[in-house]
Amino acid sequence: MKFSANLGFLWADRPLPDAIRAAKAVGFDAVECHWPYDVPAEETRSVLDETGLAMLGLNTRRGDVEAGDNGLSALCHRREEARAAIDEALAYARVTGSSAVHVMAGKSRGTASKSTFVDNLAYACEQAKEITILIEPLNPHNAPDYYLNSTGLAAEIIAEVNAPNLKMMFDCYHVQIIEGDVTRRLETLLPIIGHIQIASVPDRGVPDHGELDYSYVLKRIHELGWDRPIGVEYLPDEGEQPDMLWIARHR
Repeated sequence: MKFSANLGFLWADRPLPDAIRAAKAVGFDAVECHWPYDVPAEETRSVLDETGLAMLGLNTRRGDVEAGDNGLSALCHRREEARAAIDEALAYARVTGSSAVHVMAGKSRGTASKSTFVDNLAYACEQAKEITILIEPLNPHNAPDYYLNSTGLAAEIIAEVNAPNLKMMFDCYHVQIIEGDVTRRLETLLPIIGHIQIASVPDRGVPDHGELDYSYVLKRIHELGWDRPIGVEYLPDEGEQPDMLWIARHR
């Protein structure tokens, strides 16, 4: 089994180029990130070429974080900002060779929000047919009032947009907190899943303890035929380097 280091959490105290090198040094198979925009895309691409690691994905900007924004694409009154964020992310992905962009919905509710999100996702899918567009259900503890708050809603939206390059990011940590029944949901939703991420529940730490038995979950993912890297998106203890021992057990 292959693993991708999420550099939004792992080596987050280092500049992105150094974090990519650190992921390579300890044996990760790929990397992914949250918001890499402070580093020029050409510089990121250079380090990816240097290390031989692929960038699996990145997020659209959240908006005005200090004002509480957590994405823009389901916000009816901010369509232009949302599409500018999509364009920016797609441009960065093209330069870096990133295979996916996570379009963040934001804090919103209602049918108008759904229509806005669907329209913006259709725009993203049309603008980048060679890139996978991802949407991710987020749990209400870590992302209060986030519009996309269940796998069922994500599946509805994917069906409504009806674009071959729109997929779900299935974060086992978020899904366990929202709904549970993780492996059955993986089995059912696998045809529309574009990326899988893991962390322990409920502390979002190393995925070797807590409510989910990843020895079983990862074995089931392998049995389902998943052969792409699993995203490792956990919060290391303060001052500690990412623990790789558990990964060695699952390879």
